[in-house]
Parts: sequence; C-alpha cells; structure tokens
Amino acid sequence: MRTDLDVVGDALDESKLTPVHRRIFALIAAGYFIDVTDYVIFGSMIPLLLRAGFATRGELALVGSAQLFGLAIGTFLQGQFSDRIGRKATYQFNLLLFGLATIVGALVPTVLWLAVARFVAGIGLGAEQPLAFAYAGEFAPKRLRGRILSFIHFIGGALTWPLSALLALLLGPHFGWRAIWVCIGVAALLIFALRFSLPESPRWLMAKGRDREAFGTLARMGLTPASTGIAAPVIKQDPFSLVWRLYGRRLTAATVALSAFFCVTIGFGTWLPNIMHGKGFSITQSLTYSFGMMLAVPCASLFMMFALDRYGRKRTAIAAFIAAGIMAVAFSRAETNAQLLVAGFAMIFCYQIGGNTMQIFTSEVFPTSARASGFGMAAGIGRLATAGFIPLLPWIQVTFGLPTVFITVAVLLCVAAVTVNFIGPETKKRSLEDIAANEETVPSSSFVPVASVAFGEQSHSRKDD
Repeated sequence: MRTDLDVVGDALDESKLTPVHRRIFALIAAGYFIDVTDYVIFGSMIPLLLRAGFATRGELALVGSAQLFGLAIGTFLQGQFSDRIGRKATYQFNLLLFGLATIVGALVPTVLWLAVARFVAGIGLGAEQPLAFAYAGEFAPKRLRGRILSFIHFIGGALTWPLSALLALLLGPHFGWRAIWVCIGVAALLIFALRFSLPESPRWLMAKGRDREAFGTLARMGLTPASTGIAAPVIKQDPFSLVWRLYGRRLTAATVALSAFFCVTIGFGTWLPNIMHGKGFSITQSLTYSFGMMLAVPCASLFMMFALDRYGRKRTAIAAFIAAGIMAVAFSRAETNAQLLVAGFAMIFCYQIGGNTMQIFTSEVFPTSARASGFGMAAGIGRLATAGFIPLLPWIQVTFGLPTVFITVAVLLCVAAVTVNFIGPETKKRSLEDIAANEETVPSSSFVPVASVAFGEQSHSRKDD
C-alpha cells in the first residue's frame, strides 16, 4: 500500500532540477569545501609552523590528532543530532562553532591552546561530511544522484586539495599560518549566514511525521504531488539502535573501509609536504610538488561524474583502490622528480576515486531516519583511527624507511577494496527507499570478484544491478 512517504520519495526521485535544488547543492558544496580545506591545509602549514618556531614536529602531530579527535566525536554524535533534530539545524550549528574556533585558533599564543582550538573546530565540522552526501542525496533525482553527488565532491571536496596547497603557497611565506586560518574561519561564518535559506529535507520531515511541512517544501520546489491520504509510519526508535539492529553488516563494512581510506587520504595528505621537504626539497618546492599532485583530486571527481551512474559504485571503488595500491608501490620506488610527480598524481587520482565513491555509496545504504547516524558512526570511527595513524606515519618513515610507509598505504587500500563489497547492494539509479528496504538481505553472491572488476564483467545478482 502506497503512503505519502512513497509519494514524496517518487516526487524527489523523478523531479527535474529546480533553482531550489541548485541553491541547496551549492551551499552543501560550499560547506564541504570548508570541511576539506580545514584538514588539508594543516599538512601544507606544517613546514610554516616549524620554520616559525611555533611548535616542534612532535607537537604538531599532537595538534593534528586533536583536530581529528574532534572531528571523530563531532561526526559520530552530530550524525544522530541530524537524524533527531533535522539536517538544517545541525548544519547551522556546526559551521558557527567551527568558524569561531578557527579564528580563535589563529590568535592563540601557545601550541596547547592551538590543540584545544583545533579540537573544538573539529567538533564543529563533525557533521559536515555525513550530512553533505546524505542531505544532498535526499533531494537529488535518482537518475542523476551519482553525478550530482560527484559534482558536489568536485566543488567542495576536490578543488579544495589543490586550492588549499595554492593558498598555503601564496599566503604562507608572506603572511604566515595565522592569516590562513583567519581566512578559513571568516569564510565559514559567511556560509553559516547563507545557509539560513536552506529548506529541511522532505524525506526527513516525512520520517518525523511532519507531512504538511514536507509537502510545503515540495511546493517551494515546484513539485505538487497528490497525497494518498495515508500517512507514513513514524519510526521512533533511536537511530543508533536502528542501524545496529537492522544494518549492522553494512555499518561494520563501512567502518572498516572508511577507516582504511581516511588513514590513507588524511594521513598521507597531512605528511606529504613534510615527506617532500625531508627528501631535500625546500619549503616552496615541497608545497609546489604537493600542489601538482593534488590536481589529481578534481580530476578524480570529474571521472566519478561519468563513472558512478554508468558502472556503479562498487565496481568503480574496487578497481580504483586496487590501482591506487599498485601506484603506492610505484611512488615509493620513484627515482627522479618526474617519476615522483607522475606516480604521486596517479596514486592520489585512484584512491580519491575509490574513497569518495565509497563515501557516496555509504550515504545511500541507510534509511532516512538513521542515514546520517549510520554514515556518522562509520566516518567518526574512521577519523578516530586516523588520529592514531597520523603520528604513526613519521615513526614508520624514520624507523623502517619511506618504502615501508607506502607498503602500509598499499595494504590499507587493499583492505578498503575488499570491504567495500559488503557495505550494501549496488545503489546506481535506485530510490533511497528501495535501497534501505533491502536491510540485511544482501546475499553472498553480491560480492564482486576482483577479476570481474578488472575486466568490467556484469554481476547477475538482481539486487546489485
């Protein structure tokens, strides 16, 4: 029997893009841009902080870990806040807290206070990533959802990497690390003000029994579906409990896969300029080479816009993770500057495709009433794992050498390639309600063999196609 939830979901899935869609996606991408800038820029500023004598290398590792602990806590908790009190309210809170804490961090006198400020800023940004894909996915038409979420990542999560390196390269040597963080904090507060115009997700409103508001939001978008007169059932169960009880396998697989990916992308991204500096490059040269390699990130997002709705999430992610592991080994064996740049570019290109495809995939496999909680738990634990991995990387490099660092990276990428299979059924061009309705019924045949990924074979499982 069709309910008003089905009507709202169908209206959003089959709609054309409207001006309201575009404003929503633009503001989501803008907040995501600030989120990624925040932790990417820290790696580029490590040489600046060291040169200024503000902190030692060990102290900066602790600052980076404090920031990631804040992100982990914020991601874990604010996913549930989003499912309980709404997407918009959580979005507003996180950017306000982050913007203020970032500006304060730019003015602190000691490393201890910098660590405290970065911890608070991390809590503020904790909701940004689980909400960015989940919230946008709830508005996106199903036939375009992969392309739209990839575009949001291109603007918010991909262009950020080279632009962050460029910002550090242009401003850092002349104005110092404090000016960079002031710019980021002010930008966050500006987006906070603009986000007051965001509507609440109609799918979330329906899950809370607020049918009239959901239909009102659809009307603002120019969508006027007819009500069935049958209200959707309101799920009152705690989002965490719901995820663990009905989607435990998906949550476990997503947690392992995201932990492996975050350790690679955040850990490697944080220490890349420092690795380059340790190989004899000057600060300017290391930032320049890092900038060149980070150009791979927007290229990866552009490829995702083509691949996700054509090949699907699973095949794209698995093939990319395998290729990234191979390129990690090649990077460790590079002997010339040109080889280093090419191998680094290819490695980042591949693991960004794999990891961000996996994040989009994870944002689609949980029900509306627990979507942000499911993603938030997996991403929060993943970021917590990264907080321990960041100080481990320089120890591995000093104790065992740079090749061992990249062998470790390759192993993590292989772990991600295997576990992405178990996050859920293929979501390509399917409605979010249909995906969530599968619950834990994905058969073992949904596992996509590595050989079939490499050679583009099609799965014959009904739930994965």
